Amino acid sequence: MKQVITATTIKEMISQGVSLDTIPAGAIITPSAQDAINAQQRSVVTNSSFSAGSSASSTGTGLSNNRFPALPAGVPSVPPEPVVPSAEYNWVPGGDPTTPEDIQRFFYSPDIMAIKKEMINVARKMWKRNMVDGNGGNITVRVGDNLVLCTPTLRSKGEVLLDEIALIDLDGNQKAGWRKRTSEALTHLAIMKVQPKCKSVIHGHPPYSTAFAVANIEPPTCLCSEAEIFTGPIKLVPYFTPGSHELTEAVRDVAKDNPAILLANHGVMAWGSDVEDAYWKMENMETACQTVTIAAGLNGGKLPTINNDGMKDIFEIRRSIGMVDPREDWKECELCQNDDFTAGAHCDIPTSAPSANAGTVLNTDAESLVKQLTDEIIAKMS
Repeated sequence: MKQVITATTIKEMISQGVSLDTIPAGAIITPSAQDAINAQQRSVVTNSSFSAGSSASSTGTGLSNNRFPALPAGVPSVPPEPVVPSAEYNWVPGGDPTTPEDIQRFFYSPDIMAIKKEMINVARKMWKRNMVDGNGGNITVRVGDNLVLCTPTLRSKGEVLLDEIALIDLDGNQKAGWRKRTSEALTHLAIMKVQPKCKSVIHGHPPYSTAFAVANIEPPTCLCSEAEIFTGPIKLVPYFTPGSHELTEAVRDVAKDNPAILLANHGVMAWGSDVEDAYWKMENMETACQTVTIAAGLNGGKLPTINNDGMKDIFEIRRSIGMVDPREDWKECELCQNDDFTAGAHCDIPTSAPSANAGTVLNTDAESLVKQLTDEIIAKMS
């Protein structure tokens, strides 16, 4: 089981004078931990004390060869290779704890506690960004073949505490934790059962994307490149009672291939490889819906879409980050079908050659009256 290195771990190592070189190879470094490492490295340069003229070198530069002080404890002797850190948790298949004692030890192990902290951090960000209200919203993270961390029921995401996180299995049975798990966790588990890439799910009620859900309208595609890259099409799940078996099945079928979905008359869900990744997708979805809502009031309501070549580039970017898009083989105008969005998102590609009367709308009643009058005039002239 890989060790998860958090920002707290890095700060403790630096304060105790422990070299960062001792971090095990292959350890999972969270984004906040990488930020702490980068900050420490920047401080080395910022705190370097040297005088341009205090020890002139023979080359005439005015700087000695020893102008930089020794590296502080815990800083690598050479710059590290740049990496893209990942907080994805990879468990050992078949290694789930089974006895109550082992489950409890696992539940309070350093790696799992680090993931709980990330869940609390995301819960706070959701609350601060108005993505949840009251005790709404929930978060899950898969940590085993049959084990999932879960936020508790009836708890504000702005106040939920570390020791209130629960541990459940993929059938929703609670295995550890003193607070009862959220009833809506079953929809999260349904996605995890059919989509191996889904290791974290977030549910919330961000206003703009929830507005699309209440209106039962899927946001138009081919408009916001950021959302197209990281979420793909945002699909609508029909309304069913929250927590019901029917909703669970509907979410499973739609979310399997779509990491950002709308729950009709309810809210939204997003999933990812870790809790931060799932949160980012929810941010992408909410920002896209907000942007489209504002843009719909501009330019006469006409929203030109990204053309076919642009969408092909987006599909290539998605492949490079491990996200396959089912729309890759679609025809050009199928990509940007926005019939349900009445504000006016449109595709500029004509479906057929324009006719001589293109743009003219005929009124059959008026045509009949004109013909009748014409006939009468011709008859009198005769």
